[in-house]
Amino acid sequence: MKSSSRATRIVIFTDEPGWHGAELKAWFGAHGAEALYVSLMDCHVDLRANRAGFVIGPWANDLPDGVFVRGIPGGSLEAITLRLDILHRLAALGVPVMNSARSIERTVDKAMTSLLLHGHGIPTPETFVSESLQRTREYVEQALAQGVTLVKKPLFGSQGKGLRRITAMSDLGYLMPGEVCYLQHFVAVDAPNYRDYRVMVVEGRAVAAMQRVSQHWITNRAQGASCHALALSDELAHWAEQAARAVEADYAGVDLLRDSEGRWLVTEVNGIPAWQGLQFATGFDITAELAAACLRRIEAARA
Repeated sequence: MKSSSRATRIVIFTDEPGWHGAELKAWFGAHGAEALYVSLMDCHVDLRANRAGFVIGPWANDLPDGVFVRGIPGGSLEAITLRLDILHRLAALGVPVMNSARSIERTVDKAMTSLLLHGHGIPTPETFVSESLQRTREYVEQALAQGVTLVKKPLFGSQGKGLRRITAMSDLGYLMPGEVCYLQHFVAVDAPNYRDYRVMVVEGRAVAAMQRVSQHWITNRAQGASCHALALSDELAHWAEQAARAVEADYAGVDLLRDSEGRWLVTEVNGIPAWQGLQFATGFDITAELAAACLRRIEAARA
């Protein structure tokens, strides 16, 4: 780890630093740490390079004191596997990584997230996932016959992109051979506008929440929803914290809905969440909360 002669060095893994990267870098700098943006695409394995056997961006012979993951670039299965390999190996060498590769793997894959939520007794919408085209069509036919509306989501996806609401078989569209189809029951709410809820959980504790409201059924901020501060009730905090614990996330953006009977349902757990909208809506300094947690993990690793 670091010597006493230099500042704590933190890698922020990102390809597009934007507001989040700038906020983190500024906070770390104000608290005596040096933060550097690095793309995971700029990391490579080279067993000759150093004792670790891989190189992180410009650091050929050294490892950072800590890592904050803000993004993993898309790509082929092989490329993404290599990028996760780097995160796995950093953690194995004792470098604190927020969030870990294990947590990211559990949250980027919606099927695994659903399985973990279900296994931990956390309420979540009814979900169906299959690569069988016949089985998928049969499930959709049965659901529609019972008056159920479904939502089709990309297995790997974020920001509300690629979602499709299914009220008739024609809405399912053309399914590619080998396509994995992820379907959830659409949760209707008795309100003038559509809404869902985002809770930020840091180190096992819910710290801030907001309500996202939209005239469209897709309520992501990236799709135009408005964000409004929300008081953290004990029940809301409980389910968000349980969801983050289920995927073993150091921090997470937990998305929830409330059904027509007022029950909370966890729909997704985001292992690389954005927090600009939540921070602006609530006035709570989420950047400081996350960056401070990262520094605490570095100090704990040194101890």
